[in-house]
Amino acid sequence: MNFSLVGLGAGLVSALLIAVVAKATPLAMLLFLLAPIPVLIVTLGWDHRAGLVASLAGGIATALALSPYEGIGFAVGTGLPAWWLGFLALLGKPQANGAIEWYPLGRLLAWIAATAALTVLATAIVASGDFASFQARMRRLADLFIQAQLRTGRGPATQVDSAVLDAIATRFAALAPMFAAQGFTLILAVYVWVGAKIVSISGRLPRPWPYLPATVMPRSALVMLGGAFLLAFVGGFAGVFGLALLGATLMAFGLQGLAAVHQITLGRSGRTAMLTVAYLLLVLTQGMLFIALMLFGIADTLAGLRARMKLPPAPTSGPGPRST
Repeated sequence: MNFSLVGLGAGLVSALLIAVVAKATPLAMLLFLLAPIPVLIVTLGWDHRAGLVASLAGGIATALALSPYEGIGFAVGTGLPAWWLGFLALLGKPQANGAIEWYPLGRLLAWIAATAALTVLATAIVASGDFASFQARMRRLADLFIQAQLRTGRGPATQVDSAVLDAIATRFAALAPMFAAQGFTLILAVYVWVGAKIVSISGRLPRPWPYLPATVMPRSALVMLGGAFLLAFVGGFAGVFGLALLGATLMAFGLQGLAAVHQITLGRSGRTAMLTVAYLLLVLTQGMLFIALMLFGIADTLAGLRARMKLPPAPTSGPGPRST
């Protein structure tokens, strides 16, 4: 089938998933969150050109159905990030023996973080126009969030001094790009996994299913982390990008640490119980354990911790999906 027709169909499906959010129901929100999947599927299963067509078609359809602003939002926040990550996942370099060296998962994870940060920055610029409007928007959202926490009893006591609440709201608004990029990095990683899994099950995924627990980001990711930290202290949208990249890169290192848990426990008795306890602790500690995973991920890339361990060999990859 012509890649343009496949891309057109995927773009229209993705735009429809975006449009249903207007229903404001839990199901509509779930469908909205699935919008990038069709773009990823056609990019991974057909051709990266199909992904570009899907992004363009989805943006135009969203602009016609909702508004030009929403169409730009689709392209910036949904279509192009999905296409770009799918394109990277299928990059391969032929070797002398005829085998293909596929794009490393660690580099793909680093690009997921960078893509999330760039998307947060682009969304901030498109939604606000200028930095003062962006700050005001973030402050309003921070005030609404804190008020919601007070009403539900999960935030500070209702008798907290207004000056303290104002300081909390100011700090929360300033760090909003970092939190947003952290969440979007996780979401993008899940999108890539789900899209690749669907395409792999269908038998259309060109590259063999990789061993995900062995994912290690290159040392250039540490440079990205350090640069993001320095850039976060710069004013304007440059500082917004620095905060977003800082949060996104830390999340990526946390995911690397979580992958390491899967690899280190491979072949050990009680592995299922250990992984279950680890995930339960992630939930019960409200993500505090993720800080330890981030630090392990950073140390793993810096010092090659897993390379120094006598870990079991990775399972042989094959053309189909494999348990991780």
